[in-house]
Amino acid sequence: MTAEAAAAGDTSGAGAAASAHGDAAADRQVGAATGAVPIPAAPMTGMVAIVTGASSGIGRATAVLLAEQGAQVLAVARRSKPLEDAAALHERIHAHIGDLADPDEPERIAKTALREWDRIDVLVNNAGPYGPAALAGISPADIDRLVRLNIVAPSLLASHCLEALAKHTGAIVNVTSAYAQRAVAGSAHYAATKAALESLTRSWALELAPRGIRVNAISPGPTETGLLAGAGVPADRIEAIKERERQRIPLQRRGDPAEVARWIVALADASAGWITGEVLRVDGGLHLT
Repeated sequence: MTAEAAAAGDTSGAGAAASAHGDAAADRQVGAATGAVPIPAAPMTGMVAIVTGASSGIGRATAVLLAEQGAQVLAVARRSKPLEDAAALHERIHAHIGDLADPDEPERIAKTALREWDRIDVLVNNAGPYGPAALAGISPADIDRLVRLNIVAPSLLASHCLEALAKHTGAIVNVTSAYAQRAVAGSAHYAATKAALESLTRSWALELAPRGIRVNAISPGPTETGLLAGAGVPADRIEAIKERERQRIPLQRRGDPAEVARWIVALADASAGWITGEVLRVDGGLHLT
């Protein structure tokens, strides 16, 4: 479902969110009056979440789980067909096609969410390309792309969402990488930009706490996503890389996107209301090696 279509649907938008809250309250009243056990509302009913990089992998799994928990999800990605496929997985996932390398796109994303639902409760900064680039021969364009997408875009999007997040004691969850805290030959600038995002997470948490906004990060280890293929790594090399990673991970396997998504959603949920400034490793024990 597109964000534009959501505005016309009976089950989307701010009116539907209010209706959902009213229905849940009515269920509780009926249960109290009759002695029946009411069916609890999904914990994020009425909430609105923005998820970037939502067309595949961790972002897609996060969008689905947030929608299953009751949230309206504005799913953002650059490629239209994979994003539309992701949106088809749940009626509360709404596609927004946009390129975060464009510095004007973060403002458009925030305005779209506010136009459709008049609130933002959760921001998941998941988009961020892997960029294998050895120091010898690295170009300004290589570095600029990583900085734009892994540092600038999350910063601008968070900034444009701040006022809305503050109204609802919202949460920001940044997705970094296990390699933010590890030396990695041939991908130093990728690792450096992810380390920068972890530093931003801690500083934003301190800065935004007085406004009631929590900021945390998830640091996933090697996960079964299309990250390597999307970076143009040849298929034969991908398999060799995956095998090396499996051998290094204490649990001896790569992660599944859903295993990472459930911790993103957990940190976004109000039940984590006293957690901020944390970087949670979900890496099969890779950080121990």
